[in-house]
Amino acid sequence: MSRLSPALLWLAPFAVVFAAFQLAPLAWVAVSAFRVGEGWGLDHFREIASSPFFRQAIWRSLEISLVSSLLGLVIATLTCHSLSRTDGRLRRLMVAFTNMTSNFAGVPLAFAFIILLGANGVLTLALQRLGVIDDFNLYSKAGLIVIYTWFQIPLGILLLFPAFGGLRPDWREAASLLGAGRLGYWRHVGLPVLWPALAGTLTILLANAMGAYATVYALVNTSYNLMTIRIANLVSGDLFLQPNLASALALVLVALLAVVTLIQQWLLRRSYHVAER
Repeated sequence: MSRLSPALLWLAPFAVVFAAFQLAPLAWVAVSAFRVGEGWGLDHFREIASSPFFRQAIWRSLEISLVSSLLGLVIATLTCHSLSRTDGRLRRLMVAFTNMTSNFAGVPLAFAFIILLGANGVLTLALQRLGVIDDFNLYSKAGLIVIYTWFQIPLGILLLFPAFGGLRPDWREAASLLGAGRLGYWRHVGLPVLWPALAGTLTILLANAMGAYATVYALVNTSYNLMTIRIANLVSGDLFLQPNLASALALVLVALLAVVTLIQQWLLRRSYHVAER
């Protein structure tokens, strides 16, 4: 205990900040979600379950988050594979560029996409003149998937790139000597080794997309029905201020992310069990 005491003491600032900005808000949301007038109950959750409006917000958030996360994961995986096979200087430049673009989000990102892919955006008009597209609506589901995927890719690269360092070149050579082609190597060696990193990255990308607010609000304001938009409106609405209902909807969002995390952990345990057998 005498050896651990200094280490635990250094963790105290982190514990205080974590409790103040993570645990305390979550506890307040959990308590207020069940607050109904002067008593307690499940009325807010019943309203969410019975309202087509809230169900639509949940479904759209899940759909856009899942599609953008899968697209971002695929592109990030291919990019990391390419980076792992390039020389050190180019790799460092790309990692530095990825670090920079991972912080380019929120209102500036929405403004940049409006300039590029808006109704009169530079890229939209150029593609229309070339006959590539007839029309593109940035403020639709397809437009939101594009912008969500954009900010998912840098995060996916930063999370996956270290995992590709664990793939040793001699494994590919050994697989080739045993008669495995490129597809066989990735099926039996590469992907099983990368599977924990891929599953963990997908979970983080889903959480990142489900909780995105600033970019989508700056882009579509309240014209598109998403969970984060509905929560913000219930908290800051001028006419319908319902913080307890917002807390219930936020708790539903937390529950969805918890379910995704549990599924990921179950898949990982199952893969380890199969590997051990």
